[in-house]
Amino acid sequence: MDKIAQLREKANKLPLLPGVYIMQNAAGEVIYVGKAKALKNRVSSYFRGEHLPKVAAMVSHVDDFSVIVAASEFEALMLENSLIKRHKPHYNILLRDDKTYPWLRLDEGEEYPVFTVVNKVGPDGARYFGPYGGRGVTKSILTTLAKALKMPTCGKRFPRDLNKSRPCLNWHMGACEGWCTGQPDREEYRRRMDQAAQVLSGGARELTAQLEREMTQAAEELRFEKAAAIRDRLQAVKELNNRQTVLKAARADVDAIGFYRSARTSFVALHYAEGDLAGKDLEQMPEPMEDDAAAVSALVRQYYTRRGAWPRTILLPVEIEDAEPLAELFTRLAGHKVELTVPRRGVKRELAEAAARNAREESLRAESEAERRVKTLEWLQRMLALEEPIHRMESFDISNTGDFGIVASMVVFVDGKPARSLYRKFKMKTVAHQDDFASMREAVGRRLARYRDGDEKFAPLPDVLLIDGGVGQVAAALEAMGENGFSANDIPVFGMVKDDRHRTRALTDPAGREIGIQANPAVFALVGNMQEETHRFAIEYHRTLRKKTIGSRLDEAPGVGPKRREELLKRFGSVKAVAAASEADLAAVVGPKTAKSVYDHFHK
Repeated sequence: MDKIAQLREKANKLPLLPGVYIMQNAAGEVIYVGKAKALKNRVSSYFRGEHLPKVAAMVSHVDDFSVIVAASEFEALMLENSLIKRHKPHYNILLRDDKTYPWLRLDEGEEYPVFTVVNKVGPDGARYFGPYGGRGVTKSILTTLAKALKMPTCGKRFPRDLNKSRPCLNWHMGACEGWCTGQPDREEYRRRMDQAAQVLSGGARELTAQLEREMTQAAEELRFEKAAAIRDRLQAVKELNNRQTVLKAARADVDAIGFYRSARTSFVALHYAEGDLAGKDLEQMPEPMEDDAAAVSALVRQYYTRRGAWPRTILLPVEIEDAEPLAELFTRLAGHKVELTVPRRGVKRELAEAAARNAREESLRAESEAERRVKTLEWLQRMLALEEPIHRMESFDISNTGDFGIVASMVVFVDGKPARSLYRKFKMKTVAHQDDFASMREAVGRRLARYRDGDEKFAPLPDVLLIDGGVGQVAAALEAMGENGFSANDIPVFGMVKDDRHRTRALTDPAGREIGIQANPAVFALVGNMQEETHRFAIEYHRTLRKKTIGSRLDEAPGVGPKRREELLKRFGSVKAVAAASEADLAAVVGPKTAKSVYDHFHK
């Protein structure tokens, strides 16, 4: 009996109950997870009849399967969701796992509360606003609020920094009230933060009315200077209210979902607040194995559980089998009723059609961009005289400050686009002193050794390897390849040569022959972007190590235990500030003896 027949026989013995099925390959890896109202009917369908190419490809890799019987469709939905998150199966439709939706956090329990940007809501009693479309947008919201309400943007923390220095330039320019002087006082500070929270919660109109009343009252009391200040703040809040599109997106009451299947499938969510289009999210992926209904169901579930915010109505492009349990899940998570519906007529139908148009246009645009990337890679292949097409490119860079924190970055581009989940970083183990050649040899060697040892996180090998530097760095990479049983015939290696502005101007082969790329703008941009991304990733890792090392230096200071460390950080705010403090300032916190020890430790 062949494998398909065995699997079909096993599937025919399954119960007609709801549950989850888990497909595995010969290596025991989970390659697909699905749910079913009736396990027997759903699972057995994979092992009989003809299938679409993508389904047939998945079935051809199935060596075995297991099932988990659930008490209900809702429980099956929850199980499927959990298993997909854990295993990230190859054949399941998956959203990018590197995308987050930032929130603004305000801890009103602090004496002088401040807004911070965070990636998720925590059960800590703080207030959260959002989520918003990106960290840049979120920070711009904070900047606009601070300008409107004349709140501090200088980085000082209160009450720690009250009356420690003269007001900064922001105060002199009238952009801040000078909170660091203690006037206005704490009560006014908290009132302004309440007003900011009111704007973020959708109460800008109420705040405007309140400020108008305060301005009128101040004018009637002949306090014209105060009335003028309130007038300026009122105008700023009105301007903020006029550009509240990004704020409304966080409070959308209706979302319209668009889905368009093609080589670059698009999933679009349009957010509507009070009838106005307030925001748009786009996810793109290869054409899914599932049919449209199953794909939309999976994408909607992943998108909203990751985003962490739910409108009251979600307009779907197609009927989905699990609409009822999905609505129950969202209702539980949201804390209010969430309806999933396919609109048939009226305004909601128009919103759904707009989402469908957006998804189609995004797919067509992506396919055009993909075609351009393919053409660029073909040009690069010809310029480098490579026999095989280029799909996976890897580049390496070294970062260090003298002999400290020598690290390397490995950046991966797949089909001309950065694949951030495949990036890797290395802290040097064998190189104690600044030596770019030795560092490059170690980094490339460790990457190849991990592949040789069967580590799937370092598979497959690249079609071309780009090294930040010239012939010396390329030679170091080739040495590492030879030590691991590879040659330039297995992995072509080229160096990225920079100009005076630190931009990649050419590539160099192992013999030192330069290959000009500036004549082709597309290739020049691709290689330049890859070099910049590799450099950025290396610098970020190096800075992280520096921060950790500086922090550990406080722990190493004689006479500083956990209690005194906490006292110092509470008083000065950071290890960097402790290191910069005078001996007298330190003594005011931990006494003269320990202060001298800490000061000497940081000023050896």
